[in-house]
Order: sequence, then C-alpha cells, then structure tokens
Amino acid sequence: MSTRRDDRRPGAPVRGAGANEASPLDAALPRQPPFVLRARILTPLAAGGVRHERDGVVAVDAGGRIQTVESWEAWSSSQAEPSVAGSRGAFVGRVVDLRPWVVLPGLVDLHVHLPQVPSAGLGAGLDLLIWLERYVFPLERAFDEPTAERLAPQVFRAMARAGTTTAVIYGAIWQPSLEAVFRAAEAHGIRAVIGKVMMDELTYDERLAPERILEVSLRQSAELCERWHMRDAGRLRYAFTPRFAVSCSAEMLRQSAALARETGAYWQTHLSEDRGEMEVVARRFPHARDYLDVYDRAGALGERTILAHAVHLSERELARVVDSGSRIAHCPASNLFLASGVMPLARYLERGAAVALGSDVAGGPDLSMIAQMRVGAYAQSALRTVGGDPHPVLGPLDWWRLATLEGARALGWDAGIGSLEPGKEADLICIDPAWTAPLPGLDTDDPAELMSRLIFRHHPEMVRGAWVRGRWLPRGEEAWSEQGGLVTG
Repeated sequence: MSTRRDDRRPGAPVRGAGANEASPLDAALPRQPPFVLRARILTPLAAGGVRHERDGVVAVDAGGRIQTVESWEAWSSSQAEPSVAGSRGAFVGRVVDLRPWVVLPGLVDLHVHLPQVPSAGLGAGLDLLIWLERYVFPLERAFDEPTAERLAPQVFRAMARAGTTTAVIYGAIWQPSLEAVFRAAEAHGIRAVIGKVMMDELTYDERLAPERILEVSLRQSAELCERWHMRDAGRLRYAFTPRFAVSCSAEMLRQSAALARETGAYWQTHLSEDRGEMEVVARRFPHARDYLDVYDRAGALGERTILAHAVHLSERELARVVDSGSRIAHCPASNLFLASGVMPLARYLERGAAVALGSDVAGGPDLSMIAQMRVGAYAQSALRTVGGDPHPVLGPLDWWRLATLEGARALGWDAGIGSLEPGKEADLICIDPAWTAPLPGLDTDDPAELMSRLIFRHHPEMVRGAWVRGRWLPRGEEAWSEQGGLVTG
C-alpha cells in the first residue's frame, strides 16, 4: 500500500487504503499527539445516545486530550477562518485522512487472566473446577518472572491489535511475575488495572508452609500496590485479587478488602460463575446467606469492587449488588465455552446493576471484545426465544456502549475515557469496515447498521490502530487469531 497527499497544501490530509491490501496504514497513522483524524466518527455519549459523523474529525491536542469532535465541514471552516465567532483557531498538528475508516472509543476488557492466554480455546465444556485443575493452575504455577517478561508484551500487543485500550487483569500468585507484567504495561502504553492472585486455601504454592501463605500474600500484594497503583498519572492501577471464595479463607477476603479500602485500589474476584462452584462455596461458608454474602461479610462490596461472571444471582444478591454499587464483569463467551450458564443481562440492567464486558481469557477463547459482543448478543437472543425471558435484547449500539463507556463507568473513569468527547483523554481506535462487508463495495449510512456489521461480521484484521492518551499502542508482529492463539503475522 502507498499513501498519498490529497493536495500539496501544508498539512493536507494523508489518505489511506481499503481492506485486503498488502500493507496496513502503519506508516500514515500518528504515533503521538497532536494530530487530527478525519474519518467516520461513531461514539456513545455520556449524556445518552450516540454521535455519528459520516465525515468528521477527532482533534487530539499535545497533551493527549480530545480537543474537538465535529464534522469535517465545520472543523475545516474554523481552521480557514480562525477569527469567526466560536472558532478554536488553527490546529497545530498532523491531519490524517482515514476515510472510509471509522474512529471509535477504545474497548475496555473488565476481566482477563494474562497468564492463561496460552490456553485460550482449550477445554470447551469442562466443569469450571476441572478446567482450572487441568489447564489453568499448571500455567499459573509456571508463570515466573522470565515467563511474564516474555508473555506480557505479546499479550499487550495482541490486545492493541484487537482494539482493547483498557484491561483489568489477573496475574498469578508470584510477586516477581507481577512486577514484570506491570513493567511491560508501563512500556507498552495500555491503560490497565492489574492484581496478584491471592489464594491461601486450595493454592498451588508448595514452597510456603500453609500457615504463612496469608501473611505473605497480603504483604506482597500491599507492596505491589504501593509501587504501582496510580503510576503514570493513574494509567496503571492496582487491584487486590483474591481468586474466589473456593480458594480463600474468610480472613484473606476480609484483609484484602481492607487493604483495597485503605489504598483506594480496586478489589476483584469471581462470583456465581458455575453451579458446582456455588455448591462448594455453600459448604465452605455455611453461615453465609448466599455466595455474595461471603464477600459482603468481608466488607468487600463497593464501587471499586469488580465481580466477574455473576451468572446465577438470586433476587436478594442482585439487589445487594445494586445497593452496594459493586460492578459486574459480564463474560458471555466464557460462560458458554465452559457451559457455566447464561447471564440474564437485560434483567440485571433493568434493576440498575453496573455491568460491563470482559473476555475472561482463557475461560473465554478470544481476547477480542467485539467477539464478546457478538457471543453476548446471541446468548441474550437465545435466552429470550428459548428461555422465555420477556426483556428485549440489546441492540448493536448498546453492546458497543457496554464495551466502552460502561466499562469506563465500572472503573469510575467515565469522566476521562469511554467516549469521544471534548476534554476526555484520547483512548481511541480506528477500524476498516471493508473487512466486514458481505460483498466488496457495500456500505451503510446508518450507525446501528454499521455497528451491526462490525459486531456480527467481525474480522480480526479490521482494527487498524489503537491509542491511549493519543499515543500509539504497539501491535508488533503478533496477532490474535479467531481460533484463540498468538500467531506471527
């Protein structure tokens, strides 16, 4: 592929190319701010609804914030006549013309297990606890510092290639490996919340005496939080991460939750993913009213708490989740892959639950959040048509909101990211929709139809670039395949 200038004026746009050409637009896409992207713009809005500009611009200032989002006609007029009322004046920065590509807010993955990526796509339909023993614990047992140094940069590049600009990440139990993961995230540029897995009962750490595990895990987690939480003006943050009530004592849950409150960090765990898991928790905590009550008694619920899965909540549990302000990471692909169940998402949303999307790799087979939207939409349609759920299904624009603005809200970051609006940080992606056309040359002017194509005809090569704070996220040569593995491109 070659790039060309539309004309010879200083700052004239650089034009890109369509799908299936030999080379991507890497040479034309900006690596750092300031810049202006001319493209089709589609974004949810914080006040509700969406903004769609068939020919629009996103202008990013030198500090990596969005200066303006508007039509190309309005923006170019303001540049030509900087003295007119309401004009922002001439913009200093490179103008890149990406038409007919689409610029959208970056995707948020609210739940992913970085050490498990090599097992993605393995173990379909297994019971959760059997799957953990067969595939997950061996990987996490081997996730030492050298392994993390090799794997983490590849995973972050694969996330960028899939359009994920923010991720909430589980590590393994080894402190040095988490240091390596944080270093890799710092170097890459992704926005991330990361935590060391904590397990003091049913643990794979054979080097420590059982009576020492609680103290050591709490101390190491606190040290990681002190070193990394709020690094780079909050781009990197920490999450205290007890795996789930099956593997943690009540004291581990209580003390980790206390540390999260004291430090302003996040607290993340799993909840009601699988019926077998729920039965184990009921036996281990006979005095708790239900699964959620185990965490509630530990003082763990609140607005910085992320509960993964929550597939099988009772009405009491759902009401308490809403009342406490806790967040739910919905992982539809994982729930089907491991035959865990189908979350009644529409009912949860109707009750006011704060829900966003997670990939749950390797329980989920694909890092792509767009793939999670597609699987989630199919699951909700099945729940309605086969299960008799009376709630309406979400539309394509609703699913994109869940993976962007609602993900940001779940983290308390919606004032800064999650949509393309002036004043927000420039976490954004660009997509070539030609990869999703059923036949060459087909297009649609309708934003909901465009989004439907992006979700239901998702192609792993359609995301052409990703930025956090206006800075390019490296993609490298590693690509995430639809089959669920890292491949060399």
